[in-house]
Amino acid sequence: MSNLIHPTAYIESGAILAENVRVGPFAVVEAGASVGSGSQIGAHAVVHGRVKMGANNILHPHAVLGGLPQDTGFQPETESWLEIGDGNVFREGFTAHRATKAGAATMIGSGCYFMNNSHVAHDCRVGDNTIFANNVAIGGHVEVGNNVFMGGAVVVHQFCRVGSYAIIQGTTGINMDVIPFTLIGGRPAKHYRLNIVGLRRAGIAGDRLKALSAAFRLLRNKKSLDELQSTEELQYLKNWLAADSKRGLHGFMSIAPTDHD
Repeated sequence: MSNLIHPTAYIESGAILAENVRVGPFAVVEAGASVGSGSQIGAHAVVHGRVKMGANNILHPHAVLGGLPQDTGFQPETESWLEIGDGNVFREGFTAHRATKAGAATMIGSGCYFMNNSHVAHDCRVGDNTIFANNVAIGGHVEVGNNVFMGGAVVVHQFCRVGSYAIIQGTTGINMDVIPFTLIGGRPAKHYRLNIVGLRRAGIAGDRLKALSAAFRLLRNKKSLDELQSTEELQYLKNWLAADSKRGLHGFMSIAPTDHD
């Protein structure tokens, strides 16, 4: 199937559009950009020149991909990239910037949903199947895992990490790392339980869920996880905790002994 491009759209010579791409009124795709098959670019959306985008992505009106990093020392001629996987949705006003170093890329995975006016800054890495609610903004060099949910107006400081399957309460400010599989919120932000609903929806139940509950209790009490029998999730958690952290970890909310994880 051929591409469907509105006559008012501007596709620069040198832009690469795969098959079955739709481009709406007054949208812009710059030279050097690569747009995968089945993607849709809404009215007034902009795909800058150093964007590599996979298949079946949807840009709603006024989304802007691959803009210059908001870094006062950045040189615009630097050849850096924004790389995007497949099947993402970018709602109205979404922005993502390319990386600051030559040859480097800001990375967005596949199957993500970015709501109105959310933002991914330069040099970030966002995993698969992650959701940013309205007005979420993550600073430069932030790492976000898979299957993360960020509530409305969450703000994440640069160089922080957010582990997979975490959920962040709306309007929370994150200035340290968020442990995988957990819920976090409050001011200051604190971990307060496992993301039980998200884990069960992902099929992490039974003994696998019990192992994570035990791990959460041990972490809350500042004890080692070595005594626990390994599962896929525990191994990921251990590797994540062992990796370098520039910000340290957010702490835990005080929970009464009768409360359940």
